[in-house]
Amino acid sequence: MALPKAVGSRVLERLRNSRRLRQAGLRCGLIAPRAMHTAAESELLSGLAQGRRRAVEIGVYEGSSALVFVGALPRGADLHLVDPFGDTMPGADQVDQRAVRALVGRAARRRGGPRVHWHVELSEQAVEGWSSPVDLVFIDGDRSREGCRRDWDAWSPTVRTGGVVAFHDARGGEPGPTAVVNELFGAGDPPGWRVLAERDTLVAVERVPVTGSFGPVDPGQPA
Repeated sequence: MALPKAVGSRVLERLRNSRRLRQAGLRCGLIAPRAMHTAAESELLSGLAQGRRRAVEIGVYEGSSALVFVGALPRGADLHLVDPFGDTMPGADQVDQRAVRALVGRAARRRGGPRVHWHVELSEQAVEGWSSPVDLVFIDGDRSREGCRRDWDAWSPTVRTGGVVAFHDARGGEPGPTAVVNELFGAGDPPGWRVLAERDTLVAVERVPVTGSFGPVDPGQPA
């Protein structure tokens, strides 16, 4: 039996405003995760994920962009979600990883894929020993310049030719990601990379072959 509209609204408001109740609501699917991206950014992320076989998201929070990837990646693809949760990010609103895992896992099971892999650790820890080429990396974790640059330096070598790295908050968003994208691409596309698309604060860059004196050279791929 459905709750009266007024009563239901009050219940949902309590779920949104109470951390404990909010996590329970997320875990049970009663409320949606906070949207951390504009509709245009989510549309671009969905488009970037089409046809990809292995994607990595750095910074999951409540899972809104993870749900975009679940809905856009091929069912047989692998989605790696990297977030330490806990209290490793000072000042961040802490999220119960169990609630987010339940939310994303339920969506993936309902669709029949992709395979979801959780890395409850820092980005630099997750990449240690990584050997599989990646099609898509979404950098949306540490917003400091140092943290964003660390994620780029650690994960960009894993991206295969034709693969993409997307930076959130890199155009009129947070100072850190904006500074990193300006450092890397402000003077033009560096060898092996090109700006592919921009949407609101989101900047996507693609790995391309480096042209040498004997023609295109594939910029080294992970083993």
